[in-house]
Amino acid sequence: MKIRLGSMLLVLFVAILSSCEKPEGEGGTSTIMGQVKVKNYNTDFTIKIAEYYSPDIDVFIIYGEDSIYSDDFKTGLNGWYRFEFLTKGTYTIYTYSKDSTRRDPSNMIPVSTIVKIGEDNEVYIADELVIFD
Repeated sequence: MKIRLGSMLLVLFVAILSSCEKPEGEGGTSTIMGQVKVKNYNTDFTIKIAEYYSPDIDVFIIYGEDSIYSDDFKTGLNGWYRFEFLTKGTYTIYTYSKDSTRRDPSNMIPVSTIVKIGEDNEVYIADELVIFD
């Protein structure tokens, strides 16, 4: 009788665990990658000086509906960033750009893209993040 009860509890426990879906975040097998392109302008943003993929730009990721960023990554030499080991779900990727409209008192504004991971073991390439400098 004890063996049957233990077996039933084990089956119930496994069923409960398998029915729980992981929220967005780490613990998965998918990756989001992308690049940050910088458009360098003169001080009043009337003449473009250069355009390039930049190293050492901070890129942030928000898991699902979180209100603050969950992780960050500095771009490599060619402007690429990568967030690994992600579960299925929706992610917001963002960085900061100079405000070419000069409306924001901090002179910085967020530039973002949304990525939806629908499959395990996949690499998702996010839309390019274009910032002004």
